[in-house]
Amino acid sequence: MSKVGGGQKRRRTGRQRPGSDLYGRGDPEEAAAFIAETSSELSKIAQRHGLETLRHLLDMTQLEAAEWLRKKRRLS
Repeated sequence: MSKVGGGQKRRRTGRQRPGSDLYGRGDPEEAAAFIAETSSELSKIAQRHGLETLRHLLDMTQLEAAEWLRKKRRLS
Protein backbone atom coordinates (compact mmCIF):
# COMPACT_ATOMS: atom_id res chain seq x y z
CA MET A 1 0.00 0.00 0.00
CA SER A 2 1.48 3.35 -0.96
CA LYS A 3 1.48 6.51 1.09
CA VAL A 4 -0.08 9.66 -0.24
CA GLY A 5 2.32 12.59 -0.19
CA GLY A 6 5.49 10.55 0.12
CA GLY A 7 5.40 10.45 3.91
CA GLN A 8 7.25 13.74 4.34
CA LYS A 9 6.13 16.11 7.06
CA ARG A 10 5.40 19.71 6.25
CA ARG A 11 7.27 22.43 8.01
CA ARG A 12 5.25 25.06 9.78
CA THR A 13 6.05 28.51 8.48
CA GLY A 14 3.66 30.47 10.65
CA ARG A 15 1.65 31.31 7.55
CA GLN A 16 -1.59 29.62 6.67
CA ARG A 17 -1.99 28.00 3.30
CA PRO A 18 -4.63 29.50 1.02
CA GLY A 19 -7.98 27.94 1.87
CA SER A 20 -6.76 26.45 5.15
CA ASP A 21 -9.36 28.42 7.09
CA LEU A 22 -12.05 26.50 5.19
CA TYR A 23 -11.30 23.38 7.22
CA GLY A 24 -10.13 24.77 10.54
CA ARG A 25 -12.66 27.41 11.44
CA GLY A 26 -16.32 27.46 12.29
CA ASP A 27 -18.16 25.49 14.90
CA PRO A 28 -18.51 21.71 15.23
CA GLU A 29 -21.99 21.83 13.71
CA GLU A 30 -20.62 23.42 10.52
CA ALA A 31 -17.85 20.84 10.41
CA ALA A 32 -20.28 17.93 10.79
CA ALA A 33 -22.54 19.33 8.05
CA PHE A 34 -19.54 19.76 5.73
CA ILE A 35 -18.33 16.23 6.46
CA ALA A 36 -21.80 14.74 5.87
CA GLU A 37 -22.19 16.50 2.52
CA THR A 38 -18.65 15.86 1.31
CA SER A 39 -18.56 12.21 2.32
CA SER A 40 -21.84 11.65 0.47
CA GLU A 41 -20.37 13.08 -2.74
CA LEU A 42 -17.15 11.09 -2.32
CA SER A 43 -19.17 7.92 -1.77
CA LYS A 44 -20.84 8.42 -5.16
CA ILE A 45 -17.42 8.74 -6.80
CA ALA A 46 -16.15 5.61 -5.03
CA GLN A 47 -19.21 3.65 -6.15
CA ARG A 48 -18.84 4.82 -9.74
CA HIS A 49 -15.28 3.46 -9.75
CA GLY A 50 -16.02 0.17 -8.03
CA LEU A 51 -14.31 1.06 -4.76
CA GLU A 52 -16.85 -0.74 -2.59
CA THR A 53 -14.96 -0.78 0.72
CA LEU A 54 -14.18 2.90 0.42
CA ARG A 55 -17.80 3.61 -0.54
CA HIS A 56 -18.98 1.75 2.54
CA LEU A 57 -16.63 3.68 4.84
CA LEU A 58 -17.72 6.99 3.32
CA ASP A 59 -21.38 6.03 3.74
CA MET A 60 -20.71 5.25 7.40
CA THR A 61 -18.97 8.61 7.77
CA GLN A 62 -21.98 10.38 6.28
CA LEU A 63 -24.36 8.53 8.60
CA GLU A 64 -22.28 9.31 11.69
CA ALA A 65 -22.05 13.02 10.83
CA ALA A 66 -25.79 13.23 10.11
CA GLU A 67 -26.62 11.43 13.35
CA TRP A 68 -24.34 13.78 15.31
CA LEU A 69 -26.18 16.74 13.77
CA ARG A 70 -29.60 15.26 14.65
CA LYS A 71 -28.56 14.72 18.28
CA LYS A 72 -27.01 18.18 18.53
CA ARG A 73 -30.13 19.86 17.14
CA ARG A 74 -32.43 17.77 19.35
CA LEU A 75 -30.53 18.89 22.47
CA SER A 76 -30.58 22.56 21.47
